[in-house]
Amino acid sequence: MQLKPIAQQVVTVVGASSGIGRETALRFAQRGAKVVVAARGQTGLESLVNEIRTGGGDAVSIVADVADFNQVKAIADYTIATYGRLDTWVQVAATGVMAPFDQLTPEEFKRIIDVDLMGQVYGAMVALPHLKREGRGALIHISSMEGRRSMPLQSAYSSAKHGIEGFLESMRVELKHEGIPISVTSVKPAVINTPFYNHVRTKLGVKPTGIPPYYQPSLVADAILYTAEHPTRDFIVGDIGKILDVLQRLSPPLVDALLLLIAFPGQRTNEPKFESAEDNLFEPMPSDNRVEGDFGHLTIPSLSDWLMRHPTITAMLIGSILVTAAFLAIS
Repeated sequence: MQLKPIAQQVVTVVGASSGIGRETALRFAQRGAKVVVAARGQTGLESLVNEIRTGGGDAVSIVADVADFNQVKAIADYTIATYGRLDTWVQVAATGVMAPFDQLTPEEFKRIIDVDLMGQVYGAMVALPHLKREGRGALIHISSMEGRRSMPLQSAYSSAKHGIEGFLESMRVELKHEGIPISVTSVKPAVINTPFYNHVRTKLGVKPTGIPPYYQPSLVADAILYTAEHPTRDFIVGDIGKILDVLQRLSPPLVDALLLLIAFPGQRTNEPKFESAEDNLFEPMPSDNRVEGDFGHLTIPSLSDWLMRHPTITAMLIGSILVTAAFLAIS
């Protein structure tokens, strides 16, 4: 399966006003792609388009709530109306509530499913016809390591991310059965330093946090741009995410025990924040359109991501290690 170089692509990024989506849109534009950005917040989109155009890039924006199918369809229609085609669709938009399950209301749980799962489904539904017409393209869905291993205090978010994984697996095989060369990628970030923890609703009495260490949003953008040119099934972002994936496969009870020790204190800061505070569950937060969040001091690099993006060098390194091991064994 051959995908176009990014400089020749028309890319739609849904959930682009802040965080991973904003960084990704900027990076696509810097690489020469024509970019359509969508989100609920008009202020964030306008500042993003201005930033892209100031840097010499080509971008337009459209306001949409991904929980509404017709609004998501409008994003695809606007992409085609503006640029005539679609090559890559990136679905990032997400929201959440940090709370024990028994403190969630039905409306809150449903809203998270509508945005975090159904928004992903709607995105694929509206993008696929255009990608099929082009005869190739990429669907890139931003899931989470919580699609492999659920976290306490995030039951609705974890449910949505598990749903994304099941949905993508089914769709991927259907496309292969039809012989349609469309790449379907699940990007699974570990804990990322975005404003997500400022935006979500909390019932913990304090500002929530992910369990450190964090990784910077640029690392996820690297993965997204890589998979836009190189068909990839899954891309786990962050060394810790890959370690968690292995542990979950080996022993879910062991991960249960680890989370009992670290997940409840580890997802709380000491900064008071109450349920009445502003959040983005039902309405956008136009005042916060940053790429990075408040936890830059807790971020670390990830060697495994670099290796995944450079498979030839990785294969050479593994080959050298095997040859060296064989030589030492013979000696």
